[in-house]
Amino acid sequence: MELKYDSLTLKNQLCFPIYLCAKEIMRKYTKMLNELNLTYTQYIVMMYFWEKKTSNVKDISKTLLLDSGTLTPLLKKLESKGFITRVRRLKDERNLDVTITDKGLNLRKKALNVSKNMAKCIDLPEEEATMLYSLIYKVLLNVCKEENNV
Repeated sequence: MELKYDSLTLKNQLCFPIYLCAKEIMRKYTKMLNELNLTYTQYIVMMYFWEKKTSNVKDISKTLLLDSGTLTPLLKKLESKGFITRVRRLKDERNLDVTITDKGLNLRKKALNVSKNMAKCIDLPEEEATMLYSLIYKVLLNVCKEENNV
């Protein structure tokens, strides 16, 4: 291959192993989350609510980087499963408050094995896992910063 095209080889693409890793991790998650009747995106929303208990759509969207076109149907689906409730504010109907239900909280017990199994699958020492987490977030912040400057 010509030297001027060397940057276009797969071995020189940081994005390629990131893509492959994300794809394979999602494949593993899908198998485990099927038992909980959740998609991965529904799972991260539930993790958000296991931590926060209640929130509004704007804060959920900002934290999870999900646009309203993705988030609205996802929240409706989680509500239909009985995991959350959505209530419009009386003083400002544009705002939607979302709260986890007891059924949603109980799902957390079943989900404990998901993170344990993924940790086994990824199989990194804690120090390396912490380093990888930090590096991935650094890349994410840089990409988001760059996107906002364009």
